Amino acid sequence: MVEVARKYVFDFDSTLTQVEALDVLAEMTLQGKSNKDEVVAEIQHITNLGIDGEISFTESLEKRIKLLDAHRDDLDRLVTELRKKISKSIAANKEFFDKFSDDIYVISCGFKEFIDPIVAEYNIPPDRVYANTFKFDEDGNIVGFDETNVLATHNGKIECLKRLDLDGEVQVIGDGYSDYVMREAGIADKFFAYTENVHREKAANNADHVAPNLDEFLFVNDLPRNISYPKNRIKILLLENVHHDAFENLSEDGFSVELVKHSLTEEELVEKVKGIHVLGIRSKTQVTPKVLDAADKLLVVGAFCIGTKQIDLEYAKKRGVVVFNAPYSNTRSVVEMAIGQIIMLMRNIFTRSTELHQGQWNKTAANAHEVRGKNLGIVGYGNIGKQLSVLAEALGMKVYYYDIEDKLALGNARKCDTLEDLLSVSDVVSLHIDDNKANKNFIGEREINQMRDGAHLINLSRGFVVDIPALVDALKSGKIGGAAIDVYPTEPRINGAFETELQGLPNVILTPHIGGSTQEAQKDIASFVPNKIMNYINSGNTVDAVNFPNIRLPKQQNAHRFLHIHKNVPGIMAHINEVLAKYDMNITGQYLSTDSDVGYVITDIDKDYDKEVMKALRNVEHTIKFRVLY
Repeated sequence: MVEVARKYVFDFDSTLTQVEALDVLAEMTLQGKSNKDEVVAEIQHITNLGIDGEISFTESLEKRIKLLDAHRDDLDRLVTELRKKISKSIAANKEFFDKFSDDIYVISCGFKEFIDPIVAEYNIPPDRVYANTFKFDEDGNIVGFDETNVLATHNGKIECLKRLDLDGEVQVIGDGYSDYVMREAGIADKFFAYTENVHREKAANNADHVAPNLDEFLFVNDLPRNISYPKNRIKILLLENVHHDAFENLSEDGFSVELVKHSLTEEELVEKVKGIHVLGIRSKTQVTPKVLDAADKLLVVGAFCIGTKQIDLEYAKKRGVVVFNAPYSNTRSVVEMAIGQIIMLMRNIFTRSTELHQGQWNKTAANAHEVRGKNLGIVGYGNIGKQLSVLAEALGMKVYYYDIEDKLALGNARKCDTLEDLLSVSDVVSLHIDDNKANKNFIGEREINQMRDGAHLINLSRGFVVDIPALVDALKSGKIGGAAIDVYPTEPRINGAFETELQGLPNVILTPHIGGSTQEAQKDIASFVPNKIMNYINSGNTVDAVNFPNIRLPKQQNAHRFLHIHKNVPGIMAHINEVLAKYDMNITGQYLSTDSDVGYVITDIDKDYDKEVMKALRNVEHTIKFRVLY
């Protein structure tokens, strides 16, 4: 097969750089002037009209230069600013520019005075840069442009490229319609609409291919690139209305993200998850073996919550799917709600509020108590339990705790050896236990009978840990003086109607699973979980993964990185290294972690690799997943 010779023609503004250079120059030269914002906006408007072909480029150029009020000395400052504004994926792929320097051209309606020094750093010499030039008066003021330059004319790029008479396949990469016209005129073979910095509908709609970044362009052309698979091709599905910051964080990193406001049934998810690389959920979506089997490209599940019971963790691991959650991000929110409910229950505030809503004034101190000096029993002394312990003690409460594991007490909290000991001494019992199936009806009729008469119960943990009928009976009999329930054995998939036997009972606070639902908590989760996802996708890090061996990786420099997930059976590492030796791979770093089921090995190599090595590594017996990062 004969390789086709190619020439690559790049636009400059909003392609090689993130900005339009004349817009930046205007911002600089008009600084401090009262009409700055108005003039800059007008320049940007004229720029867009010219780029989209709505007015002639000559007219666009004339109008903008008149508004600029710039001097030759301003150009050095402009170049300094533009160096900071190189497009991210351009800066990340210098290897391409170095390797294919002889085949790369810049054709721009911008100006050589600021383009030449920028592209020189990418190995593009001035004789392959075609652009306009400024005219200066005797004082160095910019007063115009060389009107004889073909690029100063309408559709000048067509004539410029025609005169170059480049051989081979000519590909144009740019953001505007003025770049597309070279393809439309038949002198370029392909037009790539470059949308990393700005998405212009007219250009994108007429493109042979839309390139959200240079990685995509290089991938399509099988050219050297910083990452093996463009991030825009990695599809992320976020369900259950996760905080919009998660969408922003992942999109900004270059991934293709879809946000769905509700959860999906198993049947719906089986269809939706096909072709998805990352799935983000909260507590309602069930990630079952059937879903995981349908997820042909799934790499990661991100649980934007604490619990992971809704995910079949073991089956996900066997499928090579890493799971991350947010174990600490909403701790404070849950604790503050618990403190508020303790006070509300002890003061019987909810009953008084309900009466007043119903038009009944009942000013009384009956069943209203201060929390100071009262005993709080915390069941489950993890992150939430410990923080609740500290805040409750600051309110003057005496804290007792019970945990099946040996946990060090904070402050003056006292450890109880048995659950019965804690229940018998507590005025308020707050549950903060995990979603282990063995905890079903952890608090039932027997445990309620062990509680103090008139004690209060708070459940902000899991719905199935409390026997609801037994609690209802205890509330009606007065054995339990009040309860605050945020979680239920069965919860609706979407907002709407809901029924529970606890409805209508006095001194019972019912909330719809909102213990961790504050703007602050959701914002923290929307940062924490995406960062874990991005670290895994971008570098292979599995630190804090729920179901996978944890590996913390050093930053990779000038190497390729192979990620291999396999069943943990003897001899796999030997087979992997045999393959690498066969293809003469020089290993610069290798990192392995295993658990009883799977092994996860990362290998860094210091040179280009034969693509056959990828096929060989995928064919190693007991391989679950193989991926190349760079």
